Amino acid sequence: MAGAAQPDLRVFLAEGRAWLALGATRWPCAVGRGGIRRRKREGDGATPVGRFALRGLYFRPDRGFVPETGLPLMPITPASGWCDAADDPSYNRPVPLPWRSSAERLWRDDDLYDLLVPLGYNDSPPRPGAGSAIFLHAARPGLTPTEGCIALRQPDLRQLLRRLDKGWHLTVEPADPC
Repeated sequence: MAGAAQPDLRVFLAEGRAWLALGATRWPCAVGRGGIRRRKREGDGATPVGRFALRGLYFRPDRGFVPETGLPLMPITPASGWCDAADDPSYNRPVPLPWRSSAERLWRDDDLYDLLVPLGYNDSPPRPGAGSAIFLHAARPGLTPTEGCIALRQPDLRQLLRRLDKGWHLTVEPADPC
């Protein structure tokens, strides 16, 4: 698929819930507990509005599979972290654990981050306090809200990943048309 036109990949609200769509295919998804917002701030639990690059796919190699995708692959290790301290020079960047300030652990006991796509939100360059660690990842049972990420059921996530390619973007549409 490299070099082919990217189909429309987007997250939107309809029928009382959040959806992730790729072309004509759509899957129910979870978004942030703070809803979808134009003005994202660290810790508000919101999913930001915008068009974001898919930065690659982090995956847990110890789970016994290498995911099928056209995205660049990066293995997660027990030392994989993501800095969420707004005053740290590595804010909203991958960091090795332990880290000198606050950092989210990517190697989790559950399966939520077994497949993890960082979205290009607030990373070029990061603005302190504007939000960090916005990922596409597996959902909790019942598609319960996230801390600002976009989450799909594990089988839906795997199906989507097989169709993605490097250089693609995801658009999160505002909750209101205005």
